[in-house]
Amino acid sequence: MTATEAAPTTRPEDRNAEEPPSRGWQFNSPLVLTMLLIVVIGLQGPVRRALSAPVMQSWMTVFVAVVVQALPFLVLGVLLSAAIAVFVPPAFFARALPDRPALAVPAAAMAGVVLPGCECASVPVAGALVRRGVAPAAALAFLLSAPAINPIVLTATAVAFPNDPRMVLARFGASLLAACVMGWLWQRLGRNDWLRPPARPSSEGLGKGAAFWGSVRHDVMHAGGFLVVGAMAAATLKAVVPASWLHAASVNPVVSVLALAVLAVLLSICSEADAFVASSLSQFSLTARLAFLVVGPMIDLKLFAMQAGTFGRAFALRFAPVTFAVAVLTSVLVGAVLL
Repeated sequence: MTATEAAPTTRPEDRNAEEPPSRGWQFNSPLVLTMLLIVVIGLQGPVRRALSAPVMQSWMTVFVAVVVQALPFLVLGVLLSAAIAVFVPPAFFARALPDRPALAVPAAAMAGVVLPGCECASVPVAGALVRRGVAPAAALAFLLSAPAINPIVLTATAVAFPNDPRMVLARFGASLLAACVMGWLWQRLGRNDWLRPPARPSSEGLGKGAAFWGSVRHDVMHAGGFLVVGAMAAATLKAVVPASWLHAASVNPVVSVLALAVLAVLLSICSEADAFVASSLSQFSLTARLAFLVVGPMIDLKLFAMQAGTFGRAFALRFAPVTFAVAVLTSVLVGAVLL
């Protein structure tokens, strides 16, 4: 037997099985942050000169003001929302609502006062209500009203509009009216096969403490990120966009209302922070800013995604545009009466 014949043959697939796979480059958050810091340090000269420009100083002033004003309300709302979502059983709401759906809708809308959190919390709670047998019309009214009429949001609105106390009442009335109208519309026209609620709550199997802190971390990361984006957008509108453009949009009542309503959808700001962004848009009328405050907590980009994931895409595609229209109409109606 020759040496060549005695040597065991190793197939390519065997060699691949023995050798550990090559990981290559893997990008993660620490690596991206490190690379970003290196770039910033290398470009600190141009960055310093850019930040010293008057436009950037104005931008930073508005951005910091909005974030600092809104952050305490955001944190408090997230803590209270997590506590209620974890420690208050959904069956409590089912027992508290009237049996007749027509009466359960306004009762559920008013029950939104007891959920001091942002819209991120109202969607899973509404899904839990449907699973526990609450009429979908009442659960949807709660979903829409809770982020807009709870005490944290109304207090933040009062702080953001110290010279316009009617704004608090207008936001409460327009949001409550829109939630009731959408609940009654669903009761009249909605179909149960459009709803596809999840099979189980996301916190199943977790202890109370783990579920609480998991909810807090989730809401802080999501709501905080949207707050930063909203503050950046408000600062950009103030510092970069020509005043003539904003004036042209704000002069026409119809255009101003629609512009801020669409802006609320695109920015997707947490309801605990949106009042401070709205107050910074002082060139627009109070009614237009009211539309911003009513539309945002009811339908925006992140809410559409959450509603589609919780109740199904067929539901979200029908529910979102109607909610937008109803929220704008109620804002104009209430604004004409109170503002």
